[in-house]
Amino acid sequence: MDYGKSGAPKIGKNAPKHNEHNAKGTPKNPFSVKDTKAELLARMKAAAEAKKVK
Repeated sequence: MDYGKSGAPKIGKNAPKHNEHNAKGTPKNPFSVKDTKAELLARMKAAAEAKKVK
């Protein structure tokens, strides 16, 4: 007997289990804001320096 096929079918939930902290469209990460390449490079360099100092 196939016990896996017994019982009611599971209802599919078309939603994630949790919200991402930096999801698009949230106040922290709105849709309309896009960083320039220079800002991105500056942020990456600062992160690399901070990691190197530790």
